Amino acid sequence: MNETPEVGTATEGPKVLINARLIDPASGRDEPGGLLIRDGRIADLGAHLRRNAPAGAEVVDCNDNIVMPGLVDMLVYTGEPGEEHRETLNTVSLAASAGGVTTIACLPNTDRHLDDVALVDFILRRARDTARVNVLPIAALTKGMMGEEMAEIGLLRAAGAVAFSDGPRSLGNARLMARLLAYTRDFDGLVVHHVEDPDLAADGVMHEGQVATLLGLPGIPTVAELVLLERDLRLVESVGGRYHAAQISSAQSLEAIRTARQRGVRLTCGVSINHLLLDDRDIGSYRTYFKLSPPLRGAADRDALVAGVASGDIDVIVSAHLPQDVDGKRRPFAEAATGAIGVETLLPAALRLADERKIDRLAVLRALTCNPADLLGIEAGRLAVGAPADVVVVDPEVAWVVELERLHSRSKNSPFEAAPLKGRVMRTFVAGRQVHPYPAQDRPSQ
Repeated sequence: MNETPEVGTATEGPKVLINARLIDPASGRDEPGGLLIRDGRIADLGAHLRRNAPAGAEVVDCNDNIVMPGLVDMLVYTGEPGEEHRETLNTVSLAASAGGVTTIACLPNTDRHLDDVALVDFILRRARDTARVNVLPIAALTKGMMGEEMAEIGLLRAAGAVAFSDGPRSLGNARLMARLLAYTRDFDGLVVHHVEDPDLAADGVMHEGQVATLLGLPGIPTVAELVLLERDLRLVESVGGRYHAAQISSAQSLEAIRTARQRGVRLTCGVSINHLLLDDRDIGSYRTYFKLSPPLRGAADRDALVAGVASGDIDVIVSAHLPQDVDGKRRPFAEAATGAIGVETLLPAALRLADERKIDRLAVLRALTCNPADLLGIEAGRLAVGAPADVVVVDPEVAWVVELERLHSRSKNSPFEAAPLKGRVMRTFVAGRQVHPYPAQDRPSQ
């Protein structure tokens, strides 16, 4: 696999995307037009550029397809350093660019946890050399992600960490969580927490409910998520700080967040695209690609989460990209590794969510672009003059079926295997450079 991000040229001149439908969730823009890129940034956009290209600019005809901001995925496992057999920064960036994701925030739970400055620096340098998209490190909350001692938060932030999390590990020590919130409050640092009480979830392998009973598998109750979330909300209410529940999975959790916000608690939350489109019935005959954390809940919970995105109560949609190799997944369900890939299918799955669940498309795209960008405090996720030219061209009408061997991730554990999706990324630009052209032979005839 080529590890050099050689797509486009190093010294590209201005280019203009004409004959496009401009969609910008941040401003609500949805209109025919064009977009001019110069020096890696958006130099102009609007209806006046739909048919007219400035002299000297390279012209890209978008054929009436959507031009929108690149996605910002703030929950991605990358494999480096130490688990390159599952994923690398290069392969995950190939998958991201093919899926229209122009920025990924990578989790700290690699083989060597991102709990020191040298590792954060390694990620940034390695990404610069091998990745096609923007890669932002999320550093560990605690040393060794052991949940016992605070990591060097200030130094990690200075080194380039955009947020702090112990990845899939929940922090059971309430006193330590309070200290972390208080410490990060002083510089408006973002704490991202996986909310699942480890004792209540112990030995469980899927959602506790009728399906688990039928399959004879031990379940994880929704209260395992709720009790830790409620604790955190009370701590945020008491201490302050910026708190983000990484993934919620139940109607109870959503209601707890709504109630806390009514009390004036400052917090945000995310949900994975898997929990918006799938439920525990999809596990069927012990299909291990559907073994996730948090587990897929029942249909009523899924419907509540969809409504939460539509209402704006859920701020962010993530891929929760967690590659697992064949050895990890080809086991009995209870013994199989947890997780699924998703960065490449995130956008078409989200478009399916909008189409099938009748959610306003802008509301869905807002949770994938400007909302996560604002949470991470980065200049991305919107179409605006002066913004980085991280944009994608999407044909929303292309129907396709997910074939695992054609996905770019090194691991192939997708719950959307063989699923029909609609919507293809035709081109992806990062800082104005084209980093993904959809292969011409696969494009529909115009």
